Amino acid sequence: MHHGSRTRILYCLSPNSSMTTKELQEYWRNEKRHCRQVKVLFEIPSARIVEKHLSKYVAYKIIIIQTGSFDENKSIIERRYSDFEKLHRNLLKDFNEEMEDMTFPKKNLTGNFTEEIINERKLAFGDYLALLYSIKCIRRSKNFIGFLTRPELEEAYSCLRGGQYTKALELLLEVIALQEKLTSHSPVLIIPTLCAIVVCHKDLENSRGAYEFGEKALLRLQMHCGHRYYIPLLETMITLAYELGKDFVSLQEKLEERKSKKGPLKAVTLKELAVQEYVQ
Repeated sequence: MHHGSRTRILYCLSPNSSMTTKELQEYWRNEKRHCRQVKVLFEIPSARIVEKHLSKYVAYKIIIIQTGSFDENKSIIERRYSDFEKLHRNLLKDFNEEMEDMTFPKKNLTGNFTEEIINERKLAFGDYLALLYSIKCIRRSKNFIGFLTRPELEEAYSCLRGGQYTKALELLLEVIALQEKLTSHSPVLIIPTLCAIVVCHKDLENSRGAYEFGEKALLRLQMHCGHRYYIPLLETMITLAYELGKDFVSLQEKLEERKSKKGPLKAVTLKELAVQEYVQ
């Protein structure tokens, strides 16, 4: 699917900045109702053996499907056995009690690359992810969400820091589709990604695209005015609104109001914040 159409599907319910308070309340009520109906399914249909340098491993293709009241929108990632192993180890530290009956596919001394073992693991890992997701505290945990999104985010931010804005944007649009599936309980979690998309669009001189994603970020920050991204985002949005001939006065008022409450601040731009994310 083309990224643009994917974005339209994801954000077809997004409100606009001219909504009244009553309309916004209704919007969020609908959002919550949709979120309650959303379920995420995991499928591992295939795997491939990867050989590079001196290493050899199996990469498992994971398809994540969101069901419920939304259109199905698949996200596809690849993870290797060691990624699953690390996830399991990290989750055990925080959720030992919840995971006491879970079995994790053991690594064999030999035969890890046979078709039989790979097929067994495909099924086992699919069941494992479904089981983890069924436990609320685990599916909302940083480690679980990070397992599904972090490698792609690290690559995207690396491209952003390297000035490869087109590639970074492509990766970020992919990952935000998945992040939205996983973070409906806390929409503010995707603020950094939304703002990184704003930065990419802006540096690619697509002011309209930048403004569109900036609006989505501001909407999620309405109840989080102390968020570190709030003031830099407002400053960027004022510039974009001015360029596009949109209302920037209300944004300016919000900015001045926030600054008056916070006192003197060290000026940080949205881009400066974005490039600091996922520094390895």
